[in-house]
Amino acid sequence: MTKQELRQYIRTLKKQYLTREQSPCEVLLLEKLHLYKVIMLYSALPDEVPTQTLMAALVAQGKTVLLPRVINEKDMELRRYTGPQDLQAGAYGIMEPTGERFTDHEAIDVAIVPGMAFDTEGHRLGRGKGYYDRFLSHVPYLYKIGLCFSWQIVDCVPCDEHDIVMDEIIQI
Repeated sequence: MTKQELRQYIRTLKKQYLTREQSPCEVLLLEKLHLYKVIMLYSALPDEVPTQTLMAALVAQGKTVLLPRVINEKDMELRRYTGPQDLQAGAYGIMEPTGERFTDHEAIDVAIVPGMAFDTEGHRLGRGKGYYDRFLSHVPYLYKIGLCFSWQIVDCVPCDEHDIVMDEIIQI
């Protein structure tokens, strides 16, 4: 199956599964993340594992939460998130951070990364723009956790040499 065919297959599954109410699952990740101080996360689109409760809980614990912001057709940067007031609609309809820019990438302990699909080898299928792969290629030492619904796990995600492999997949 090609990447495009896999994206279409996952979109079909999303229509089937996301019509049911999803239970909040962010709190399940808090135990996993309790040792980390600086956490790269994402502001979820409606078809991704929600992260709003997790972001609030991590900020309440005094963690530094970083969210990506698309800055051009190729790149994204990280910005601090301190609460919902830090978000505004940005590229592709994603709620993006407006907080202070964060450039000390070596200080990041872990990255929680969304995807359309993952396989058990850690391969990730994104939305096809390459933002995460380009960013993560600059921080190869960073521990990367793919976050998805259980139905987003597939047998094999086609991958190219530039695709970044996740260190761990957490399925909700």
